[in-house]
This record gives sequence, structure tokens and C-alpha cells, in this order.
Amino acid sequence: MSDPARPQRIDFSGFEAALRRQAMERAQAARTPTVPTALAAGSRLTEVELNWIEKKLEHWIRFGRVAQERIVTRRTRVMGFRPGAIFAFVRWASNDFGTISSRIDVVRAVGDGEAYTTLPFVRPGGDILLHIEGWPKVAQVLATIDAVELAGVDPCNAAPDHWRHVHNRIAAGQQPRPYTRERHRAWLKRREIEG
Repeated sequence: MSDPARPQRIDFSGFEAALRRQAMERAQAARTPTVPTALAAGSRLTEVELNWIEKKLEHWIRFGRVAQERIVTRRTRVMGFRPGAIFAFVRWASNDFGTISSRIDVVRAVGDGEAYTTLPFVRPGGDILLHIEGWPKVAQVLATIDAVELAGVDPCNAAPDHWRHVHNRIAAGQQPRPYTRERHRAWLKRREIEG
């Protein structure tokens, strides 16, 4: 039995271990860049930051040729796209009461010296071919992308003008024209001529 007048020895070993672990985690976080930049290490890629918090915040690429992928954390990845690449970037967020925002952008990655429009989570930005907000319209764009794939065309190879057309028709509350193999062949011929 211990003497009540004598002070008890407190074991701090667990506390010290926790402090050491936190210090190591902070040092690791300092070495890992959390804000990627498109021009880091001489890169000419357009970078898209994807975040995923189940049923709260979800960003994903619907289509596009990824040139580089970097995992930042368990919930964050960065995808890099070469200049001229076309990709679809979907952003969705919700709270306890349901969806609060949903957006889709079809973007063409830009090269050095090209003009671009800034876009959240896209560095430095891009040539925005389509920008739609609101889940019913976003679902309509996703169905249009599915239709392009059913026509046997990779959506990232489709004519950029088609995505502008889809944007304008959906914004006006009308149905976009389908993207057919014939339209795709015409686009490929036009691209050959323009050179």
C-alpha cells in the first residue's frame, strides 16, 4: 500500500510516444506538397485535384487520358493531362439534407502561352468547352457522354465543338443532337485539313 503523503510517480511513456508520433506525422506532411501546381518541376501538365469524402464531397474524372497520377492523401489524388487533352471533371457535394451542388465541366488542357479560364481544382485552368450545374442537367450530360461511347467514339476524341453544342442546347433547355460516327469522321477530316 502506498503512503498518501508521498507523491505518486506518473508514467508519461505513452504520452511521449504520442508526441513523437505527432512530430513524425507533421514532418511527413511538411515533406508532402498539399497544394499541387501545374508548373511544379517544369511540368506542362494541367493538374486536376480529386477529392473523395464518401457521401459528402466527391470529385471524379468521367473521361480523359490521364498522363500522370499522384496520390496526395487517402482522399486526395492529382491527375495530370497533357496540352490538348479533353477531359470531363465532375464535382458533387452534399450535406445532411441532400445534394447541395453538382457540376460537370468538359475541359481542354492548355499549353504554355495559351489563354485559359480558371476553374476550381484545375491548375492552371483550361479551355472550358462545357459547364453545367444542377443534378438533372448533369445527369443529361452524363447520358450524352454514354451515347457518344455507344456510338463507338471515345469521348475525349470527340470534336470540341460537340461539347460546346451540348452546353448550349442543355442551357437552353433543349435536347442536344447525337454525336454519330459520320460526324466524328467529318471532325477527323477537318482536323487533317487544318493540320
